[in-house]
Amino acid sequence: MIGGLVIAITVCFAPPVDVPIAIGFARPECEYCPGHRGVEYHPPAGVPVHAVIGGVVSFAGRVAGTLYGVVAQADGSRTTYGMLLTRTVGTGDGVAAGQVVGFSSARLYFGMRDPDDMPIDPTGLLGRWVGRPRLIPVDGTRARRGPPPTLTCPAAVSDR
Repeated sequence: MIGGLVIAITVCFAPPVDVPIAIGFARPECEYCPGHRGVEYHPPAGVPVHAVIGGVVSFAGRVAGTLYGVVAQADGSRTTYGMLLTRTVGTGDGVAAGQVVGFSSARLYFGMRDPDDMPIDPTGLLGRWVGRPRLIPVDGTRARRGPPPTLTCPAAVSDR
């Protein structure tokens, strides 16, 4: 606590694609129980999928006919990108945060696991891109380009 404020360290990552989450995380009751161990997006097919966190590709291939890529981080955690249309990285490749790891199909699975292989709800860790609205001229003149969008993250400081 600093001066009456509770300081919370918040991690914020850019999402893998710039569309809203379509299906949220649903923690399973047990290791083998049903649940949704990540989030799902419904982007247009062919959208670039960006690595949320850098690391080394520990798996790149098909599981039950579905294309996946898994990036292992130095601390033992992993991020998974599934239901890909194509991938641009292979097993053993180093990946930087923001690098394109593949291209989406009409569905994209994104999951995170901690070093103990437990699923993590990524919803609170992912920011969203917010652009500033721009007026469009109605007199036929060319519109000026607006500033680039900024990553909006969960609040790091809260009153108590």
